[in-house]
Amino acid sequence: MKVDVILGLQWGDEGKGKIVDVFTPRYDVIARFQGGPNAGHTIEFDGRKFVLHTIPSGIFHPEKINVIGNGVIIDPHIFFREVDGLRKAGVHPEKNLLVSRRAHLILPTHRLLDAASESAKGDSKIGSTLKGIGPTYTDKYGRNGIRTGDIGTPGFRQKYDRLKEFHLSIIGHSGFDFTGHKIDGLLFGEYENAWFDAVERMKEFTMIDSEYFLNGCLDEGKSVLAEGAQGSMLDVDFGSYPFVTSSSTITAGVCSGLGIAPGRIGTVYGVFKAYCTRVGSGPFPTELHDETGETLRRGGHEFGSTTGRPRRCGWIDLPALKYAIMLNGVDSLIMMKADVLSALESIRVCTHYLVDGVKTEALPFDLCGDAITPVYTALKGWSTDIGKTTVFDRLPAELREYIIYLETAAGLPVSMVSVGPDRTQTILR
Repeated sequence: MKVDVILGLQWGDEGKGKIVDVFTPRYDVIARFQGGPNAGHTIEFDGRKFVLHTIPSGIFHPEKINVIGNGVIIDPHIFFREVDGLRKAGVHPEKNLLVSRRAHLILPTHRLLDAASESAKGDSKIGSTLKGIGPTYTDKYGRNGIRTGDIGTPGFRQKYDRLKEFHLSIIGHSGFDFTGHKIDGLLFGEYENAWFDAVERMKEFTMIDSEYFLNGCLDEGKSVLAEGAQGSMLDVDFGSYPFVTSSSTITAGVCSGLGIAPGRIGTVYGVFKAYCTRVGSGPFPTELHDETGETLRRGGHEFGSTTGRPRRCGWIDLPALKYAIMLNGVDSLIMMKADVLSALESIRVCTHYLVDGVKTEALPFDLCGDAITPVYTALKGWSTDIGKTTVFDRLPAELREYIIYLETAAGLPVSMVSVGPDRTQTILR
């Protein structure tokens, strides 16, 4: 057996959580391979809405195993806020969720470091979620991190105190005054106490050597689906650097984030919106600053599921989409939020860029610094409510033409179209 992959092809927020939830009945195991509580995967069904930050999106299927892989980073306090919310809704993640011992912990001081870094950048800030993601990955790769497998060991508190003092010395030199700074509404000392309470509660969950577990599942013929967070254009190596996340969001990240060999990667599903959005700072060539952009924001409820910030909205960007397809080895495309475009009489597609006056389909090395002008083609809109459509051939002809246009440009089939937020509003082709 091989590991199939679902990941985002834009700047995150593509709707991956819904698709993982829809795909879960086909698989035995759902495994999240990177990112942390900066993610926000929204799932709606039976009139209920859930937003997951750390827990894999297959958790609502109790007969399926969910795994938080080694490439994920975990804030115990945020994790148990999520767990408790699920339990109140009648979902019991302790029954079908396993946690890798190699997953790193986000410490309270990681969140202080994040805030200090953003404060120091001023107008050049990257738009961090302030969840401590960057500082935690920095410690991981600097070989200073603390892992979930360290919880309960005799030296855990000593490791924590040593790393905390190191962080506080950095914060002290930065000049950032955190005495009145609040983390999720709590002063540092209060948050630290809540964090240690949550660390103790981590013992409620089964810790595993996830690389052995997942490869063993494959050897036994079990099917595994890898779930990504954020999007390909936020990848630390290939995204719009430095306005990126701190992990590998592309298919290659599955191998390092789960302990899976490259040869065991199966079908790669690339999820994209019928338009583009971005949260926070950074380049966005097709961004709309007019009423059309506001129409997309309102119609798509484009507000960050983690931060609540309004998302920047714009037309679909084919050069960026084709770049992400190339990086990920995508086999099949999944289009999200086609229903949002129903409000528009005309739709534009960015087909090329003009970079310093030269026409190109390639992303420039420096998306931030180069003078980029998008080149558009216009397609007719459909101005029809499609939220109740269940068969592809019954979609408006203009929408089908839009999909075929994108398929031809990308060289890949669109195998699934989402026409609304609920799991049932999904059309298979």
